Amino acid sequence: MHRDPDCLFCKIIAGEIPSNKVYEDEHCYAFYDIEPQAPVHFLVVPKEHISGAGEITEDNAAIVAHCFAAIARICRELGCESYRIVNNCGDQAGQTVKHLHFHVLSGRDMTWPPG
Repeated sequence: MHRDPDCLFCKIIAGEIPSNKVYEDEHCYAFYDIEPQAPVHFLVVPKEHISGAGEITEDNAAIVAHCFAAIARICRELGCESYRIVNNCGDQAGQTVKHLHFHVLSGRDMTWPPG
């Protein structure tokens, strides 16, 4: 499994940086956001380092499906009936950590545009 030693999320997955873990399996890791934008706000990241959604290929697309299955499972376990999944891809979209990740927000009415 590819890991980037300079990546913040790779370091969190490896336990080098503490996090408030929500879920972990062999393919993904979920933890609460340190600056939550909703009563429930966690991130799901693949353990395989993929720099962003623009790097998803036929060879690694199954990890995205696995992340979404994990999101559904976590939300059921947390009692979240309604939730938003957000992925930022690239600087202009607001991606600050170059590791594919999905924000999951729940517990309040969501507006559009997000905010």
